[in-house]
Amino acid sequence: MRIDSVDKMVHAIKTMQVRGAPLIGAAAAYGIALATLEDDSEAHALLVAEKLKNSRPTAVNLAWAVNRMLAVLQNTATQRNLAAWREAANIVNEDAAQNQAIGQHGLGLIKQSYQNQLIKNKPFNILTHCNAGWLATVDFGTALAPIYAAHDAGLNIHVWVDETRPRNQGAFLTAWELAQHGVPHTVITDNAGGHLMQQGAVDMVIVGADRVTATGDVCNKIGTYLKALAAFDNIVSGHRIPFYAAVPSPTIDWTMSDGLKEITIEERDSEEVTIIKGLAVDGSIQSVRVIPIESSAANPAFDVTPARLVTGIITEKGVFAPNALKAIAP
Repeated sequence: MRIDSVDKMVHAIKTMQVRGAPLIGAAAAYGIALATLEDDSEAHALLVAEKLKNSRPTAVNLAWAVNRMLAVLQNTATQRNLAAWREAANIVNEDAAQNQAIGQHGLGLIKQSYQNQLIKNKPFNILTHCNAGWLATVDFGTALAPIYAAHDAGLNIHVWVDETRPRNQGAFLTAWELAQHGVPHTVITDNAGGHLMQQGAVDMVIVGADRVTATGDVCNKIGTYLKALAAFDNIVSGHRIPFYAAVPSPTIDWTMSDGLKEITIEERDSEEVTIIKGLAVDGSIQSVRVIPIESSAANPAFDVTPARLVTGIITEKGVFAPNALKAIAP
């Protein structure tokens, strides 16, 4: 689709035509750039900034990118339009570079665990939740970047892909991405992860995030918290199953210290729960209601995993324990 106005950008972000925290940030940056085509005044930029920030409240990258764009415009007296487009391009290029670095740092973690496996002839099984690949970023992805790097390095890896109800980003998007890259994977129901961990079939969990607090609490797609609990409760090769969140540093919200109390959890339309979309036999996309017409549904989009359940945060600057993130604070 072609986005050539601020209103179209707001709609694309709000309806998840553009999705994934890093990609939302990049898109919002271009939303500000589009605004300067209409009116390059500071007053107009501030008005548009609020529209963009309110389109989806949970992902911190959105507000971060908008505020960065505003700072550039406020310090630019002439050719403000040119400055806006240049800064949006900078944000895009930085995101791709950050995610590529995340892949390399995550590869180091996977290699270490892979080499320590007691059973060398079995694949290294990674479980992921939602979609945190290149469809959710400018390029490479966050949680999937280490997986792609490991596969390309020749490691025998396999990915358990949570379907991620209600929007099924895992089943629709992550599985498609992995198939395009040739990475062995299996789609599972959201509730199967704990069972697989009990059976010793999961060696590591890697997820993305929409916001990470300065103290290491991880806010990600609904259901992530339950995976972290299961990983914390299960022992593989003498150790708890490691649980990592892979995020570029703009996803860390340095103003927050308590994710449960401070992060706004987006409540989305109940129809995402009551109606499911899929491909029919003839290849058309069709919608089917899956709960009784008399029943209502709630749809919280995210949950918060407390830092105590998180093994580490994989960033472009390295891998850090949740309580050590302050080492990279700006």
